[in-house]
Amino acid sequence: MKVAVLGGAGGIGQPLSLLCKNNPLIKELAVYDIAHAKGVAADLSHINTPAQVTGYLGADELPGALTGANVVVIPAGVPRKPGMTRDDLFKINAGIIKGLATAIATHCPKALVAVITNPVNSTVPIVAETLKSCGAYDSKRLFGVTNLDAVRARTFVAELKGLDVSTVTVPVIGGHAGKTILPLLSQTVPATTFTAEEVEALTTRIQNAGTEVVEAKAGAGSATLSMAAAGHEFVDKLLRGLAGEDNVTAPAYVESTVTSSRFFASLIKFGPEGVQENLGTGTLSEFEQNKLDTEVLPSLGPSIEKGLEFAS
Repeated sequence: MKVAVLGGAGGIGQPLSLLCKNNPLIKELAVYDIAHAKGVAADLSHINTPAQVTGYLGADELPGALTGANVVVIPAGVPRKPGMTRDDLFKINAGIIKGLATAIATHCPKALVAVITNPVNSTVPIVAETLKSCGAYDSKRLFGVTNLDAVRARTFVAELKGLDVSTVTVPVIGGHAGKTILPLLSQTVPATTFTAEEVEALTTRIQNAGTEVVEAKAGAGSATLSMAAAGHEFVDKLLRGLAGEDNVTAPAYVESTVTSSRFFASLIKFGPEGVQENLGTGTLSEFEQNKLDTEVLPSLGPSIEKGLEFAS
């Protein structure tokens, strides 16, 4: 299968492309960016794995990167720097993502599209409306990558409770920014008991984990390596669904009827057409239901509207 990484020479794009080069399901890897894409592709091409890597530089070469792609993953855009809000990011990244979505509609309208570019709560609606205006929108084929929130939740719970992290799952729903991120700790597998204080502290840490990394890097970047790992895990699951493997699931931010929000992240089962089934939220605890009603949904709405307005 062919995977195109748009923004493949960036802070997330390079480690994401490296992980994709090592994925046995990927036969062709297209690395696209507005700078340094050829060098990154040359470097990757020396790795002794079967995937064939090609670099594509600038808008004139974007059609070549997209043509024939089964999955397009988009980490393109600028990262968050200290003091930047996701609204600051929006002003820069919204235009980038709209241009890429227009090209996808023309050159690979049937590809599964995985959006990493922040703010995801707004960029996914931009892609949806742009594809729709080009007559190429299929809600089953567009995903906001929220998997990093679930990766962090698994890690933090395993550390706190002394569990084997490879056995832990924690559903995370809502969106992919601050208070829109809602880990469902009551549904942790294996079944785990938390005090009210632990639930509050873990929820806050998972919501603010991106800022934790931005501050720790002290101006040198944002969560690039963990995002690349979570992004590749997500791409791998999309590919496995495309290949017909059964019961492949991950959280994703999709067009949804699970709540009143038009776009919402929940557990998704993947198949040959993308979304095979939206598995919803399950039964929420009182704490989680309150957070959903008073924080997640009220915060998501304006972010979605902002994206829709920009796209129109």
